[in-house]
Amino acid sequence: MANHEERSSIGGRLRRYAQVTGTMSSLAARLAGERYLGLELDRSKHAIQLREALGSLKGPLMKVAQILSTIPDALPKEYADELAALQADAPAMGWLFVKRRMRSELGNEWEKKFESFDKNAYSAASLGQVHQAKLDNEKVAVKLQYPDMDSAINADLNQLKLVFSLYERIDSAISTKDIFTELSDRLREELDYNREALNMKLYRLMLAGENKVVLPKPIDDLTTSRVLTMSWVDGLKLMKYLEREPSQDDRNMVAINMFRTWYVPFYYYGVIHGDPHLGNYSITKDLKINLMDFGSIRVFRPEFVGGVIDLYKALRDGNIELAVHAYSQWGFKGLDKEAIEILNIWARFIYGPLLEDKIRPIQEMRGGNYGRELAGKVHEELKRIGGIKPPREFVLMDRAAVGLGSVFMHLKAEVNWHQLFHGLIDDFTLDSLGKRQKSAIKQIGLPESLIAK
Repeated sequence: MANHEERSSIGGRLRRYAQVTGTMSSLAARLAGERYLGLELDRSKHAIQLREALGSLKGPLMKVAQILSTIPDALPKEYADELAALQADAPAMGWLFVKRRMRSELGNEWEKKFESFDKNAYSAASLGQVHQAKLDNEKVAVKLQYPDMDSAINADLNQLKLVFSLYERIDSAISTKDIFTELSDRLREELDYNREALNMKLYRLMLAGENKVVLPKPIDDLTTSRVLTMSWVDGLKLMKYLEREPSQDDRNMVAINMFRTWYVPFYYYGVIHGDPHLGNYSITKDLKINLMDFGSIRVFRPEFVGGVIDLYKALRDGNIELAVHAYSQWGFKGLDKEAIEILNIWARFIYGPLLEDKIRPIQEMRGGNYGRELAGKVHEELKRIGGIKPPREFVLMDRAAVGLGSVFMHLKAEVNWHQLFHGLIDDFTLDSLGKRQKSAIKQIGLPESLIAK
């Protein structure tokens, strides 16, 4: 039988679900009025209500909302603006929860396995919290999953499905079916900390040759599906780093190191870290990148990676036939020439920093206002032609590209992105990527079925 703390947690979560459900029901009623009575839906007002409801929930649905807020056109502007305001940190759970979780996962004598264990959480987010401990005179991080997250995921995904269905009644430019499937699968994977430990090992293998990134090491005998113990990494969060007013050269070096940390795995192994959130990495004194949180990892078919490179070449050379092939490789279906021309408007914006062989401040090409206006134009054009259905693989890839672009803008980086990019793709072949990918996944012990998704 659940103890008082867990019953209180579940009861509180159910009350918050009711709050979100009430908000959804209110929107449904408004939509019915708009559709059948000609009433106007106040999107701005509802977006604020939705953000407040999700902000109090502090669970999986909040995490999904943060992801959606960074994907152009996944939500209307009013919703994206409000959801982008959601914070990553949630109130930590107390020592009674910590003792219960650690005892259930590591046994009654769990405290004896550590030299010390900080009772207060170092950080807390939507799915779990992190404590600092000591092991063999070295600091370690111990991540504990909140109680009843399986039920929370299911409940939140039901709410998300309702959000998507209501949104598509408002606006038919983007079909959300595959986006929902992708987010559902990735969220459920994040609940398995044994899987995250394997992801961490995969990244340690893929980035073994990179000397500008620091990766934690999982400690297997102190890791379970709901507790993850790993070596501790020290560094400054990006905004704290920028408060120190680093030189342009130092900011450029951080940007280059971030670029390689994210894209060496992608172009060499077909793997992306799908969450370049400001809390998922830090910067060392010698400008290395500490990469953390390996729950949101995506393994891509080699053909998808080839499509990314083919679209770059198509935009560079004005080759419409190659663009058709690239979108097909990504999984888009039934696109005519007009749809491809519309998608290329956004693609030129995303690929813009890569297309010219010169050093340029990224904000000249990726300014927020221009990007928003361009996204709005693309959205309206997609609505005009009846909408499109983005493939599921597109979700985390686009999130990573947009998220990293935001980081580079914070850094005000002035880098030759063209040369950086070509340094990764000039020797690319589908066959070599496929062999490296299969070898790495087999060596780490991840399921090969990942590649086929």
